[in-house]
Amino acid sequence: MTSRTALITGGTSGIGLATAALLHRTGYRVAVTGSTAESVEAARAQLPDEVVVLRADARSLADTDRVVGELRERFGSLDVLFLNAGLVRGLPIEDYDEATVDDLLAVNFKGQFFTLQKALPLLNDGGSVIFTVGIGVTRGIGAGSAAAASKGAVLALVPSLALELAPRGVRVNAVSPGAIATPIWSKFGMSVEAAQAAMGGRIPFGRLGTADEIAEVVAFLASPGASYLTGENIVVGGGSGLSA
Repeated sequence: MTSRTALITGGTSGIGLATAALLHRTGYRVAVTGSTAESVEAARAQLPDEVVVLRADARSLADTDRVVGELRERFGSLDVLFLNAGLVRGLPIEDYDEATVDDLLAVNFKGQFFTLQKALPLLNDGGSVIFTVGIGVTRGIGAGSAAAASKGAVLALVPSLALELAPRGVRVNAVSPGAIATPIWSKFGMSVEAAQAAMGGRIPFGRLGTADEIAEVVAFLASPGASYLTGENIVVGGGSGLSA
């Protein structure tokens, strides 16, 4: 039997990397993308040799065309599309400028939308599309309103795409991680340990989540076990945002 296939954008670190490793272990043929030469090189060193690691910028439709063309040659078709690439800019509203907002929309919304559009001819009937959104979209974030809004635009796609693709049996869902122990904290000028100290007390489970925990949820959404689940957003945040 032919192995199931998956493409993970933003798959060279953090949640994407953990998901690539998990899907590979469970028998998938996997391809991941990363936006920098450094991240691609690091992922190639960490992932099994069978995982295809490609450099691609989510802002670039030409890069997306190239990735889809290469996957057509290597895999022939796709069963799972995990649209995980994203930017985070934690800024108060007065510090955003037009270029930053344009960049957020180019990566977080436009890049994911057109990757799906271009990969859709490869996606098998009965396949699974999963977007990474984030808990800040539905439960608020202290600083980073434009970043949350760019991901909110992605969340708004989910129910409409679920309806549009249902005749093909394609499921469309989102996963919204809370505070997760990944290298993303360096973009906020802090270590994972500092983030744990600052935020752990505000999370009912008392800790940050792990990339592996999010990967397990993504793997479930990709699996036949989620065959009747579409148009949904799964929040994975250790109870963050719930009232006491």
